[in-house]
Amino acid sequence: MAKIIDACGLTCPAPVLLVKDCVEKEQLSQLTVVVDNDASRENVTRFLNSRGYSVTPNEIAGNFELKASRDDEFETEQLEENTAHADKDSQKHVVMIMTDRMGRGDDELGKKLLINYIKTLKEMGPDLWQIIFVNSGVKLTVKSSPVIENLQDYQTSGVSILACGTCLEHFNLLTEKAVGDTTNMLDIVTATQLADKVITIS
Repeated sequence: MAKIIDACGLTCPAPVLLVKDCVEKEQLSQLTVVVDNDASRENVTRFLNSRGYSVTPNEIAGNFELKASRDDEFETEQLEENTAHADKDSQKHVVMIMTDRMGRGDDELGKKLLINYIKTLKEMGPDLWQIIFVNSGVKLTVKSSPVIENLQDYQTSGVSILACGTCLEHFNLLTEKAVGDTTNMLDIVTATQLADKVITIS
């Protein structure tokens, strides 16, 4: 019988940390995780996918039941992918955008400057690894964002776009997100730890 992890009532990043701890200690081939909100559903699913699990979600009485099974071929594939990445000359640059405007003074000017900044990030070339949006920065990942097409183009080219799930929920924008993955503080800490350089816009 698959292990059941009840993560209901926990706030970000507790559900992911609970699942991570369990998976790493017990080396589970199958497990079921129960969460009670969309952000946790996306975060736990993405974490399990990154560890080689296929996840089947079911909504039951307002909660989400995530049934996960481990892919035995994942470790070999991951090793090959990491080796291929290590052969590249490019560095890993993370751009963390913590606001929907750049600088202080005139808000409208600040919004225009940040739009231009995001559009110009392509000049980093292959060094641009991840763009992380937190706080009011998540407003730039929604359907009405003036840079949504630019961000979608970055994502298509291989840049990882991450938007803080807690922040999206705070601004009631979780269903409006139109690009990237919903993320949590564990992902953000890991990204900044692995990055060669972190650029912060606040």
